[in-house]
Amino acid sequence: MERRADRRWRRWISLLGALVLLDASVTFQNVWPTPAIRWTGELSMELAMGTLALIAACRWLEPPSRAVLRWLSVAWALLVVGRYVDVTTPALYGREVNLYWDIRYIPDVAAMLVRAAPIWLVLATVAAAVLVLLVTYGLMRWGVGRLARAAVHPTERHGIAVLAAASALLFVGQRVGALPPDVPAFAVPVSHTYARQVQLVVGALSGTTSLAPSPSMNSDLALLQGADVLLVFIESYGAVTYDQPAFAGRLAADRTRLEMDIRATGRDVVSAFVVSPTFGGSSWLAHITLMSGIDVRNPDTNALLMTQNRETLVGTFARNGYRTIASMPGLWYPWPEGTFYKFDEIYGGQRFDYNGPPFGWWDIPDQVAFAKLDELETNKPSRAPLFVFFPTISTHTPFTPTPPYQADWQRLLKPHPFDREDLARSYDEVPDWLNLGPGYVKAVSYSYRTIGGYLRARASRDFVMILVGDHQPPAAVSGEGAPWDVPVHVITSRREVLDRLAARGFQPGLTPERAAIGPMHQLLPILLSSFGSTN
Repeated sequence: MERRADRRWRRWISLLGALVLLDASVTFQNVWPTPAIRWTGELSMELAMGTLALIAACRWLEPPSRAVLRWLSVAWALLVVGRYVDVTTPALYGREVNLYWDIRYIPDVAAMLVRAAPIWLVLATVAAAVLVLLVTYGLMRWGVGRLARAAVHPTERHGIAVLAAASALLFVGQRVGALPPDVPAFAVPVSHTYARQVQLVVGALSGTTSLAPSPSMNSDLALLQGADVLLVFIESYGAVTYDQPAFAGRLAADRTRLEMDIRATGRDVVSAFVVSPTFGGSSWLAHITLMSGIDVRNPDTNALLMTQNRETLVGTFARNGYRTIASMPGLWYPWPEGTFYKFDEIYGGQRFDYNGPPFGWWDIPDQVAFAKLDELETNKPSRAPLFVFFPTISTHTPFTPTPPYQADWQRLLKPHPFDREDLARSYDEVPDWLNLGPGYVKAVSYSYRTIGGYLRARASRDFVMILVGDHQPPAAVSGEGAPWDVPVHVITSRREVLDRLAARGFQPGLTPERAAIGPMHQLLPILLSSFGSTN
């Protein structure tokens, strides 16, 4: 009798363990801002409904076969994966996942990781992912199987039926307002996440996306008087560098030095914040938003826009006699989108012919890219004025190793641009994926110093430099609930251009007024009207 009672207790304990496992597997929350998870005790409506359905099937049909249990376990494992992606993506990237938009870029991201990481690390990561999936399936298989056995045992069936029915009634009562909304707390069903993804796919395939008309691009650029214009998108340069006291404090001296570099070369600077169309990634959405004056917030809008013959900032400069250049050290793959902009010349990574030590995912340090741009274009003795579109890469996640700054700009184009000791210090930096903040600050500091050094090295050259962040760094750096604001700085010696920008909300110096002047697509007409007469 005592042995039978022990077996009964063990059965109830194992059943309780299976219920807790299955519930926690689809209700866990993210440990912000890491890939880790934790269970907060929320309940799953899907577990309640699944339990009732299983009981009904066993009561009036027949117990599920092993094959059916395997498929049920696979289905539950897919719910687990969906839950993990749903709660982890906002913590790491600051936005919800969109499989229709994001899945097409997985091969590109994988290729970048393979190029940047040691092969052993890539293999270990793949092996760990496979192991996690196998363990997840194994646990779900045990949990589903234990629940199925309970569904055919009269006493256990009654117990889980009461629990499941009570959970379902509580869930419905909360949704209709008859019960307190958080007692007990229910997690958002994972099926809602998948339904949301289906909705996004249907919306994208239906072709209902419409685009706003392009703003006027008819500026005569008269106030530039033929000066070169460098539009520099600084990767991951966000308002967090001002908003987070720890970051702002560590970058204060770098900003002071950059302001000194600006003024020592007879130039001045005004600054503002604008709202980026993207967060934590997808830099090209910010690029096309500013260049076209159209608010582009997803890849489908981006693709649709590029099928149309639209005016862009490139065309405005071309009509005014400028040679238009895309300087893209991070471009290592075909870029059919380049035909949309109609640049006169596109310099991808291979054309930079960089043979020095690699840094980050795209090898070429920003300082080298600046120096190479001069060699390829700006140092030509007789040429048209230049409009240069230049997305930087040295501040890209994971931000380390940070390239050393080379005071001798002439050496940057040689086979050995850096001293061995400086390289050793840089290569000793290893990304701390759970605390990317220090590496991010160091990378932004490097950008400030590179830009300041470029200004001093080209003190006699007449140009207007527009520095703009493409997006905030990932949420793991920016913080929970961070805005999508990014800084914009315009550096030039042309007083009238600066005064016009000041009249539109820009502030003197490198520190913008905290309120953003508007979304990024509205920055284009502000710039054009500040560069000359528009009609």
